[in-house]
Amino acid sequence: MFDRSRKGERALLLQAQAPGQHDPALMEEFAELARSAGATVVATLGARLERPNPRYFVGVGKAEELKAHKIASDADLILVNHTLSPVQERNLERLTECRVVDRTGLILDIFAQRARSHEGKLQVELAQLRHMSTRLVRGWTHLERQRGGAIGLRGPGETQLEIDRRLLAERVKQLQKRLEKVEVQRAQARRSRERSALPVVALVGYTNAGKSTLFNALTGAGVYAADQLFATLDPTLRRIDGLECGPIVLADTVGFIRDLPHDLVAAFRSTLAEAREADLLLHVIDASDPERDTRIADVDRVLAEIGSADVPQVLVYNKIDRLEQEPPPLLLDRDGPLRAWVSALDGRGMDGLRASISKALSSERLHRKFTLPSASGRLRARLHALGVVASEQTDADGWVIEIDAPRALIEPLFGLPGGDGEWLKAALLAPTHRATYNRSRATRA
Repeated sequence: MFDRSRKGERALLLQAQAPGQHDPALMEEFAELARSAGATVVATLGARLERPNPRYFVGVGKAEELKAHKIASDADLILVNHTLSPVQERNLERLTECRVVDRTGLILDIFAQRARSHEGKLQVELAQLRHMSTRLVRGWTHLERQRGGAIGLRGPGETQLEIDRRLLAERVKQLQKRLEKVEVQRAQARRSRERSALPVVALVGYTNAGKSTLFNALTGAGVYAADQLFATLDPTLRRIDGLECGPIVLADTVGFIRDLPHDLVAAFRSTLAEAREADLLLHVIDASDPERDTRIADVDRVLAEIGSADVPQVLVYNKIDRLEQEPPPLLLDRDGPLRAWVSALDGRGMDGLRASISKALSSERLHRKFTLPSASGRLRARLHALGVVASEQTDADGWVIEIDAPRALIEPLFGLPGGDGEWLKAALLAPTHRATYNRSRATRA
């Protein structure tokens, strides 16, 4: 058995594509992933692949060629732009006498380097352990040794492999319990924001599309931003005032990428909940990227996977400073989402973006003020229980209540019995901003 290199700096990249397909962008993105992990790309190798070889992923001849390239380039790490099975990874390592890391392992390594918060570190470790658990399959001789017994406890013993699996499973359970506690705390903070009636707008998009730079431009938060993949992982929330729709909470989330590991999506479920439970998504797109339509489809697939497919979107085409012709600041498709064209770097188009946020939220939220008499405490209690009351005052007629909340949260109340639901629907959907409650019949003043 060979000694695994601990340097991990000189990387040979392997990119396999189906016959007839040739997309240089795939290798370019994978090389950028490798550099983001701290590796130096010293050589690349392409391969035609109709179907994965169960032994080496690629054919035997290409595997031998990979070994020759590794020797010629003096690489100490082979990165494969595909998910490998444990057997394929182990066989390639034995053949090339070199450490082999697949796409999933590379992305997990980048996340492990970039995680800063306690929650982020727990999420990354959980995803890494889940990935590692599939690799504990008799790959090393020390895992086959028997554990010695004491007097009265002699027997076949427990193999080191079984001990490692048990310890790993116990650690996974510990991490899951810790993350459940963190998720409860995040859910409480989210409910607190809902009670304050502030709409939540989440930034989503392909990694390196400029989300953090745009977040800083909108909020002045000073969040770390760099021209690299997955520059920031931990979500950041800031309040924004001065919009026509009123104050909002803006959330910066982790960037997406094609073939994002499922274990990573599962581990980051509480972080991605900011996107799942947002009132509006700002889908940030690199306008200068020739593959931007493909990037949009990749992000939409991840959004569907985490349950955010139905959340309204504003398509924000960022980095227009790199375009030869400057597009209009704001566009509205007849049957599609709003589109804003901005440069988070120099500030162009930011007014149009703010206008598009207000326009999109105004159609998804209900903001009304009405008066409830003191006898209508049941309806008032329901409104407070939902956390949709933005402000409340008392006068001679009862309670003057201001509602500001997502339409989807309030609409179930329209079915309340006893005329309450019908009156509330008329009061909130009426053109006037002030209504007076009458239990016997609905009236608008």
